[in-house]
Amino acid sequence: MPVACAAFAAGLASPACAVTEIQWWHAMSGQLGRQVEKLAADFNASQSDYRIVPTYKGNYAETVTAAVFAFRSKSQPAIVQVSEIVTATMIAARGAIYPVHELMRDEHEAFPPSAYLPAIVSYYADASGNLLSFPFNASTPILYYNKNMFRDAGLDPQAAPKTWPELGMDAKRLREWGAPCGFTTSWPSWINVENFSAFHNLPIATRANGFGGLDAVLIFNNPLLVRHIAQLAEWQKTKVFDYGGRAQSAEPRFQSGECGIFLGSSATRADIITNSKFEVGYGMLPYWPDVEGAPQNTIIGGGTLWVLRDRPREEYKGVAKFFAFLSQPEVQAAWHQNTGYLPITRAAFELARNSGFYERNPGAAISTEETSLKPPTDNSKGIRLGSFVLIRDVIEDELEQAFSGKKSAQDALDSAVERGNRLLRQFERANPDR
Repeated sequence: MPVACAAFAAGLASPACAVTEIQWWHAMSGQLGRQVEKLAADFNASQSDYRIVPTYKGNYAETVTAAVFAFRSKSQPAIVQVSEIVTATMIAARGAIYPVHELMRDEHEAFPPSAYLPAIVSYYADASGNLLSFPFNASTPILYYNKNMFRDAGLDPQAAPKTWPELGMDAKRLREWGAPCGFTTSWPSWINVENFSAFHNLPIATRANGFGGLDAVLIFNNPLLVRHIAQLAEWQKTKVFDYGGRAQSAEPRFQSGECGIFLGSSATRADIITNSKFEVGYGMLPYWPDVEGAPQNTIIGGGTLWVLRDRPREEYKGVAKFFAFLSQPEVQAAWHQNTGYLPITRAAFELARNSGFYERNPGAAISTEETSLKPPTDNSKGIRLGSFVLIRDVIEDELEQAFSGKKSAQDALDSAVERGNRLLRQFERANPDR
């Protein structure tokens, strides 16, 4: 909304000006929320026509739900932050979203897809490579390990395990030494199904993981993933692997020194360093070495900024300028270095590297290197499936059945595929026009 302002100098009134306020609803709390506030403040200080107003609306689910209800009452913000797995749902809401590539074109702001990292562009772009939303906070899973524990257990503290067999041997050695748990993982589906599949160039679903249409069918119950989950379940019996729960609930077990190895989000790096009383080592996500072409590339998680329709034209001019501001290498490099999220542009990555940031901060470059190992394929550019929040819950429910020994890996994944496909068909029926 415009806010009238007037300035006076030397006793004379200057022409009145109007600052256009732009509402930005986000899901960042704590230190990340403070970084969001800083981005808005820096943009606001860089010009005098627009004022970005960031507002924390709760977690991702709460934020997008608030935006949906606000849209219905015509009180929606111009910008809303949405998690990556809700992309298909946002695209289905055609009348509600203003694709970012159209916005930037309409407002004559530069927005070349080639400037952005391929793994990010592929996740949020349409079939022609046009970005539908603005990539904001992107992360990918990496490996963390306790160097002190490695040293005490007789392992090389400078050598992160690269493959699953190596990880299994290192974790077994840690258990023999006396560690309560060899390794654990956060975000079970994101890491051990979704990213595992991308890293081995295997499909989660037909139709290019849903990018090709809503009639996609889940097919991740393949022999390699079955073997992988079966191996985790076998390791679970002796706590070489020890399941720590959903989302980030397993992370404190690594920080406390209970588990010697941890698979988690690259964006939690700063938190781990802050809360761990030992030297932390880093590595890429492990892969099975007998799989041809592996490792491929990992996919991203995190959030993206969507622009909502039915706001005044002047607001959209400001949104476009704000996104152009966020794309500047200096801004992106600072965001990347202060939060642990990936830099979204090639230039920001190069700026961070040339400044010596990665030399001073070991492990900070792994996430970018990992997502950029090879050009993304249909199997490794991301996932665009309707109701995937619910499908991920189904997958994790079935993984827990396998890890507890209540189901075989094959039965668990077969059931996850069957239950997930029912949700896909419900979403397809609810969106017949797509």
